[in-house]
Amino acid sequence: MDAQAREVLQFWFGDGPPYADRPEWFRKSDAFDREIERRFAPLIETALKDGLQAWAGEAHTALARVLVLDQFTRNVYRNTPRAFAGDPLALAAAQAMVSGGQDRSLAPVQRVFVYLPFEHAEDPAAQDTSVQLFGALAREAPEAGSGWLDYARRHQEIVARFGRFPHRNTILGRPSTPEEIDFLRQPGSSF
Repeated sequence: MDAQAREVLQFWFGDGPPYADRPEWFRKSDAFDREIERRFAPLIETALKDGLQAWAGEAHTALARVLVLDQFTRNVYRNTPRAFAGDPLALAAAQAMVSGGQDRSLAPVQRVFVYLPFEHAEDPAAQDTSVQLFGALAREAPEAGSGWLDYARRHQEIVARFGRFPHRNTILGRPSTPEEIDFLRQPGSSF
């Protein structure tokens, strides 16, 4: 395995298997964000220029590429438009992994991160795929999948309603509709 891909996976998942959820994954932490930036900033830039194509051929290296494009960007560029800069490439990589069956060879918690680019997409078809994938994961590995399915459905409902994620509007410089403004005042409207 490519040494940088191995480093990405070890940083994100630890030394498993087994792998356990980490609170840092979805909690805002300047220290965690800066650690990712310190260790992986050049790799993130390479990935954003579509320079990690060689990682696509094997499930674990393909997963590392998705992590860099979908998760590391969100951490390092938090609250800026660049947080979403890797989304199109991450979604394409995840689609290739799923269509090629690479996701099936990964541990359930690793599969979550292959499926998140579908959930992050402001596209109804990708949202439908997200719910299907997380539904299958919940059936196959209930200990890993049931909570993720709820989040997938919540994301799907927002995109079905608005065609996008209103909580990104300010960051992306998009005007919000009155309906979106009302929605954003509700608890749990942002991810």
